[in-house]
Amino acid sequence: MTGSEELADRFEEHRGHLRAVAYRMLGSLTEAEDAVQEAWLRLSRTDRDDIQNLGGWLTTVTGRICLDLLRSRTARREEPMGDVFVPDPVLRPLSHLDPADEVLQADSVGLALLVVLENLEPAERLAFVLHDMFAVPFDDIAPVVERSPAATRQLASRARRRVRGATPSAEPDLGRQKEVLDAFLAASRGGDFEALLALLHPDVVLRADSGALVRGAAASKVVQGAKAVAERALMFARYARSAQLVLVNGSIGVVHAPEGRVQSVMGVTIADGRITGMYILADPERLDRLEVPGLTG
Repeated sequence: MTGSEELADRFEEHRGHLRAVAYRMLGSLTEAEDAVQEAWLRLSRTDRDDIQNLGGWLTTVTGRICLDLLRSRTARREEPMGDVFVPDPVLRPLSHLDPADEVLQADSVGLALLVVLENLEPAERLAFVLHDMFAVPFDDIAPVVERSPAATRQLASRARRRVRGATPSAEPDLGRQKEVLDAFLAASRGGDFEALLALLHPDVVLRADSGALVRGAAASKVVQGAKAVAERALMFARYARSAQLVLVNGSIGVVHAPEGRVQSVMGVTIADGRITGMYILADPERLDRLEVPGLTG
């Protein structure tokens, strides 16, 4: 085996971890893959004798790449994406529950948390993700954000407070999640407005991200309150008729894929038997890039 082949094999051992880091940083599966590939290119151009801890080196390099992407993304936007943004979901069939599968590492990050992370400043997001989620020391993060370790610690602390204050509590039991979502879909199909209201928290928030090109009733929007969300559910009841339950980032969610073509994905947050948050991705361009295994069509 050549030195290059050995290095490639060692990099592959870290790929799943690096993908998880990049996904948490970017909320985009495509950009996460691009960031991991860029990390490989930088590794291939680096003198390996200068790297004492390959895993740590790759993690911080991937973090730096993601930080640059976030800053570039922020600079490109004419308007902030705000609460309407829904990150790329990771989809799995309900039968796919093997915790040994490395891809499920990404599933453990709920869409609600990714939405909160999207509203952090890029440096705050990096400090929080690398330290709180992957236990990277502040001394290693500080050079990436060009701050002292103490200032980096403050970045993570500020991000942590914002995350705790904005991330809703959630029902962890998949069986209970499924009961609520099954009931919600049945009420939508049957046009039962009162049943929908009973399944929605009074302060429920629906975020629908349809991309920049979709207009009209299906355009991106934020809808708040049980009555308004129930009315919207009835407006789009046709989606409920062909909905399939799947795992969306490790929780029960819904995909609408008539004839096997995905038209929307919905993740939900459920607490105390009621839906508190709904996250719908209906952007045709982004949906075309999703991996959707095991759907019946």
